[in-house]
Amino acid sequence: MAKLRQCAIYGKGGIGKSTTTQNLVSALAEAGHKVMIVGCDPKADSTRLILHSKAQTSVMQLAAEAGSVEDLELEDVMNVGYGGVKCVESGGPEPGVGCAGRGVITAINFLEEEGAYTDDLDFVFYDVLGDVVCGGFAMPIRENKAQEIYIVCSGEMMAMYAANNIAKGIVKYANSGGVRLAGLICNSRNTDREDELIIALAEKLGTQMIHFVPRHNVVQHAEIRRMTVVEYDPTHAQADEYRTLAKKIVDNKKFVIPTPIEMEALEELLMEFGIMEVEDTSIIGKTAAELAAAAA
Repeated sequence: MAKLRQCAIYGKGGIGKSTTTQNLVSALAEAGHKVMIVGCDPKADSTRLILHSKAQTSVMQLAAEAGSVEDLELEDVMNVGYGGVKCVESGGPEPGVGCAGRGVITAINFLEEEGAYTDDLDFVFYDVLGDVVCGGFAMPIRENKAQEIYIVCSGEMMAMYAANNIAKGIVKYANSGGVRLAGLICNSRNTDREDELIIALAEKLGTQMIHFVPRHNVVQHAEIRRMTVVEYDPTHAQADEYRTLAKKIVDNKKFVIPTPIEMEALEELLMEFGIMEVEDTSIIGKTAAELAAAAA
């Protein structure tokens, strides 16, 4: 029996992490793999394309309605969608109240206790909000749940900054557990020399760019219909991109303790690729009047 692979997908908010995860998972399901998605984002949008729903009712929401998480059954929180994919959303507290990471901790503990991690599963994917470095969101790394971490990024500075930050989080727990960085997934924003830039960032982090997902409007067309591209238009070239990503993850053997870089090195990389202007130190701290006088 193949060993269950537990993978967490992190990335900056708005990078397309949940969309990428669901399209990847639908390609794995289409190929015959048994998969569970555990949504670890308070937005509870990690399963909507698999379930064709607005948002799945989360563990935290159901627990609040029932009185406590102990009053729930596994079938209350788990739905099955496209390709037999099992779907669970952890959810979080109402905005402005409490730590959103608590939902992740509660949900994963509940799933373990209720026997959700069945022997027939090949993969579990945790879709995790990645630009918040709170302890709850680090749980899939910290508690030795996910062994493989994939980071969705793009050639934009803040996406790369978040990827580097997530790598720092992995280093913190890599020595005490089995968690490893498994690669960067570039979800293209059509920025200049984007693939070269992410390959260069991956090298600095000691990892690989496992796949470059090109930008295409069909992803949005599928999303409007609450579907993945693999289901909505299986003959489209974009569906093949997700199939290629799925195959690369199935075959992946490169799991590393990353080597995150300092902010200066990240900025140097961006300057090298012409993404960021070289800083003009002569103007720092000068008022408009002083600059005008200097230019006269």
